[in-house]
Amino acid sequence: MIGRLNHVAIAVKDLDAATAVYRDTLGAKVTEPLPQPEHGVTVVFVELPNSKVELMSPLGENSTIQGFVDKNPAGGIHHVCYEVEDIIAARDQMKAAGARVLGTGEPRIGAHGKPVIFLHPKDFLGTLVELEQV
Repeated sequence: MIGRLNHVAIAVKDLDAATAVYRDTLGAKVTEPLPQPEHGVTVVFVELPNSKVELMSPLGENSTIQGFVDKNPAGGIHHVCYEVEDIIAARDQMKAAGARVLGTGEPRIGAHGKPVIFLHPKDFLGTLVELEQV
């Protein structure tokens, strides 16, 4: 059911410093910051030939990743994102298999402008999983 790895997300306290590591040290192409107030984050994407790395930092007082950054002040891998053809079918298949879909269970629009859902890390080997419709 899952397709290509879309991105690995790394939560960081200082987005400018993290961007500089990828852009200046590793020589990667990095997008401009994209505030995502509905998700409580600001993101940049490190563009790779076969995938992306998403660098994300808290945005606003109610950021969904603030607790993660507080526990991991140096930053850390937050989630992995896989592509799926049909987000509703994927969601329903996950629920039927006993996986927990976070939030209301209804897809939301993600940073790429496409529907996404998140799956509970306890159901996926301790890893928060994002599914994104292609």
